[in-house]
Amino acid sequence: MTRRPLPAAFYARQTELVARELLGAVLECTVNGTRCRGRIVETEAYTGEEDLACHAAAGRTARTEVLYGPAGRAYVYFIYGMHWCVNAVTRRAGMPSAVLIRAVEPLEGIEAMRRRRHGRPDRELTNGPAKLCEAFGITGPRHHGASLISSPLRILEGEPVRDEDVAVTPRIGIVKAASDPLRWIVRSSAFVSGRRLRRDET
Repeated sequence: MTRRPLPAAFYARQTELVARELLGAVLECTVNGTRCRGRIVETEAYTGEEDLACHAAAGRTARTEVLYGPAGRAYVYFIYGMHWCVNAVTRRAGMPSAVLIRAVEPLEGIEAMRRRRHGRPDRELTNGPAKLCEAFGITGPRHHGASLISSPLRILEGEPVRDEDVAVTPRIGIVKAASDPLRWIVRSSAFVSGRRLRRDET
């Protein structure tokens, strides 16, 4: 199936809206001729300098420069001295914000994902932001600042997710601004990080 990259205009909108509408889109990364694809099932919004959990809260630095635009670029950062995480930059230039891709459901390139994840069970290949970066071969040196429209790291159109299949929760794995409801998940997906919600939970 041919999938088109999401256009720049998709990202140049309110961060929360982009985070919600990225659910169901397809993350694609090609490294050394090997292509991996996965359906996005979990995202988090980081909304700008006023958001204490956003890296832009520290202001404009060499590290955060990509967050300041333009929209539709990859912001890839290193955590705990060992893991990469990938974000999609949002809003217009000068308004630093991004959506963290927290989990995807593998669609293509699963053998490569298994190899990069050192034989982990399939359920654990991409159910977290660092896990999916390892599985897809996403790193800062390769992908930080790359266009999510035209580079080997892209986000493609997918199947929309119905509102009744989506849950909104506080962000996880952070300390600052941890109660803000800025995490979106596909509630039925086995690849969501943390505990999966029942259908009757919000």
